[in-house]
Amino acid sequence: MEKVKRKTVNLTTGNLWKVLLLYSLPLFGSAFVQQMYSLVDLLVVGNFAAEGALAVDAIGNATVIINILFAFAFGANGGCSVVVARHFGEGNYKSVRETVNTAVIAYSVMCAFIMVIGFSLGHLLIGALGVHGSYYEACLQYFYIYVGSLPFVFIYNLGCGVCSALGDSKSPFIFLVVSSVLNVGLDFAFVYGLHWDVAGAAWATLISQGVSCILTVIVVLGKLRSIRTEEKPALFSKSILRELAVTSIPIILQQSFVSVGNFFVNRCINGLDDTGDAITGFTTAFKVIVMCTMSTVAMTNGFSNFASQNKAAGEYGRIKKGFLIMCLYMGVVCAVFLTLFVSCPEFLTGIFIQQEKLTDAAMSYSVMFLTIVSCFLPVVGLKILADGAVRGCGGNVGFTVSTFSDLILRVALVYIFVAIGWGFASVCWAWAIGWVIGAAVGGTFWLLMLKKFPKADVQGTETAVEKSV
Repeated sequence: MEKVKRKTVNLTTGNLWKVLLLYSLPLFGSAFVQQMYSLVDLLVVGNFAAEGALAVDAIGNATVIINILFAFAFGANGGCSVVVARHFGEGNYKSVRETVNTAVIAYSVMCAFIMVIGFSLGHLLIGALGVHGSYYEACLQYFYIYVGSLPFVFIYNLGCGVCSALGDSKSPFIFLVVSSVLNVGLDFAFVYGLHWDVAGAAWATLISQGVSCILTVIVVLGKLRSIRTEEKPALFSKSILRELAVTSIPIILQQSFVSVGNFFVNRCINGLDDTGDAITGFTTAFKVIVMCTMSTVAMTNGFSNFASQNKAAGEYGRIKKGFLIMCLYMGVVCAVFLTLFVSCPEFLTGIFIQQEKLTDAAMSYSVMFLTIVSCFLPVVGLKILADGAVRGCGGNVGFTVSTFSDLILRVALVYIFVAIGWGFASVCWAWAIGWVIGAAVGGTFWLLMLKKFPKADVQGTETAVEKSV
C-alpha cells in the first residue's frame, strides 16, 4: 500500500482562508527575499564600485540576457511542480517519485546544453543588446559568472517546485533566507572589501545559490524518503516526460519571451541617449517594480499547485472559492507595494545608487517609471493570478496566449511610442497598457475555464467546503 508521512501537506482539505494564507505567505516571502538580495547587488555595486552608475548599467544589461537562460530553470520549477501536485492530489505516489526522477535527468541535460550556448555566444548576445562603452567588459564578466551558476539555479528551482507541490512552502523560504544573508555578507566582502566590483557581486550570488541548492537537495531527499510505494518507481518515464514537456514548455516560452521582450526594450532604451541615463533609471526602477511582480508570481505559482491538487481530487468548488480568496490576498499585497512605490520613488531610487553618481536625468527616468507603472500593479496582479489558475487547471494554451498578447503588445508599443516622439514615457505607458489588455485576456481565459468545471461537482464541493469551514 502506498503511504506518505507528514512531511507533505494535502491542499485539498482544510479551511480555505487559512490553507491559502499559510501556504502563500512563505512563497511570497521567498520571492521577496530573493528580489531583495538581487537588489543588494545594485545597492552594494552602486555605492561601492569604482564607477557605481556604470556598474549598475552592466548588471542591468547582463541580467536581461541571464533571464532568458533562467527562463528554462523557471519552466523546470513550474512544470515539475504542477505535475507533482497533480499526481499527489490523485494519491499516485509512485508517479510522484517518477516525476522527480525524470525531471532531474531531463532538466540536467537541458542545463548542460544552455550552459554551452551561454559560454559560446555570450559576447554576441551582449553585443547585440547594444551595450557599449566602458561597462561592456564588466557586463560580459558578470554574465559568464552567472552562466556558471546555472546548475545550482536549475536544481534549486526544481527542488522548490517539488516542495511546493507537496504542500511545503516553508522549507524553501527558510533556506533562501539563510543563503540571502550569506549573499549580503559576500557582496560587501567582495565588492567593498576586495574591490572586485561587478564580478564580486556575481561571485557572491553564485556562492549563495550553491548554498540554496545544497539545502534544497537535503530537504527534497527527505520528502522523497517519506513517500513509500509498493512498486519501485522508474528512474525515467517517457509518459512522465511528455507530461513535464506539456506543462513546462508554455512556462519556458512565457519566461523566455518575457526576457526576449525585455531584451528589445533595453536595446531601445540604450538608443534613447548616449549618456546611459535612460538605462540607469530604467534598470533601477524596474528592479524595484519586480519586487512586487515576482512576489505575486510566486503566490500564483502556489495557487497553481493548489488548483492542480484540487482538480485531480475533483474539488472544483474549492478551486473556484480559492481563486476569490487569492484575489483578496493579491489585492492587499499590490496595494501595499503601490502605496510604497508612489509615495517615495526618489528615496527608493536613491537607495541603490549614490546621489553623486546618479544624474538628475537618470533620477527623473526612474521616478517616471515607478510613478506611472505602480498605479497598474493591482491590474497585473489579477492577470498573473488568472494565468496561474488557468495553468494549474491544465489550460496551457490559454496561459500561453495571455502571456504572449501582453508581452508582444508591450514591446510593440515601446517602439511605436518612441517613433512618435514620446521618449522614455513610451516605456512606462507601454507597460501599463500591456498589463491592462493582458489582464482582460487572462481573465477571459479563466472564465472560460470555469465553464468547463462540472456544475454538479462544483455545487456539491462548495457545500462540503462551507461545512468544513
